[in-house]
Amino acid sequence: MSTDYNAMNESDFRMMLREFIASECPDHMINQARRIHWEESQDWFKKLSKKGWLAPAWPAEHGGMGLDIEKMIAYQSEFDRAGVARHPDIGIVMLGMLLVRFGTDEQKAYYLPRILTGENLWCQGYSEPGAGSDLASLRTSAVLDGDHWLVNGQKIWTTLAQEATDIFVLVRTDPNAPKKQQGISFLLARMDSPGITVRPIKTLSGDEEFCEVFFDNVRVPKDNIVGNVNEGWTMAKALLGFERLNHGSPKPAQMALDQLEEIAQSLGVQDQPWFTDKFMQLALDVEDLTATYARFAATLKSGGALGPEISILKLFGPDLYQRISEFMIEVAQEYGAAQHPTQIGNYSFDPMGCYFLSRPVTIFGGASEVQRNILAKAVLGMPS
Repeated sequence: MSTDYNAMNESDFRMMLREFIASECPDHMINQARRIHWEESQDWFKKLSKKGWLAPAWPAEHGGMGLDIEKMIAYQSEFDRAGVARHPDIGIVMLGMLLVRFGTDEQKAYYLPRILTGENLWCQGYSEPGAGSDLASLRTSAVLDGDHWLVNGQKIWTTLAQEATDIFVLVRTDPNAPKKQQGISFLLARMDSPGITVRPIKTLSGDEEFCEVFFDNVRVPKDNIVGNVNEGWTMAKALLGFERLNHGSPKPAQMALDQLEEIAQSLGVQDQPWFTDKFMQLALDVEDLTATYARFAATLKSGGALGPEISILKLFGPDLYQRISEFMIEVAQEYGAAQHPTQIGNYSFDPMGCYFLSRPVTIFGGASEVQRNILAKAVLGMPS
């Protein structure tokens, strides 16, 4: 019998999570200043899977926790408080919810359990050279050939594609559609399919977090379309809403703020006016971000659609994360220039790693300039 977590007292629910994280989460998963790879996180992933705690937002009938908004906030805040790093979860936070809403019964029955066991690790095939912020200009094509789609093209900035078993990819199935948002479909493909080539991209921090993915006459089963053919932009917008909610999460900013406070305490500057003034401003911004995030999460949880106003979260969260990381380097003084974890007092920190990790967040998931345009046109009604 599954547990009704929503019926639990919130303090008991939080204590249950807190005790489990403290006793079971590996040390290397705490306060990481880089993207965690599958080989590092799979043991923790499987512990959460065994507990049934991998997918807090999924309905219970699909293997999730089915949490209401209050418990969702409590769940997220306890993982944030402990500084638990994000494991490879694209299949959980993005594709899973999309399949729950738009997938066929067969697709749900096949893919959702495999996401929860880690058998299928997903990556996202959206951006292309020349089609990043202007995603609707994508050129990767899929042509129907009997019972298969023949896929050709290239995707870029594909997170951890070198570790993924599967990819969900936007493809152009009608090149003659009158509008570029039309004629796009949402396709699921195996990464070991003949014709797929993956090339990792080394980032400024030295990590190979992103990849290029090339498709050369890749054959994908006809039934691997999610939703209707040529209506993939509907799926794309829904998934971008999930992604922007995720990228606007207060977790990175909260983790960075906690590290900032510990660095200040280690260096004995936590009571200096120049530090306390700036720190409190940042802390209040984190509280504002958390409240804004909770509002959008409640909309999604109640079955509502995330409208264009979600862009404010994608603007606010990454910008705040960058501001905290910049102040962290300033507070760390001579230690702030070290690129690898450095001992500061009784703790080991990586201020430069946090700084590097925060740099691209204003670009991926929709650049900040694009988010401002969305808010100006779709929310404020300003002319183009």
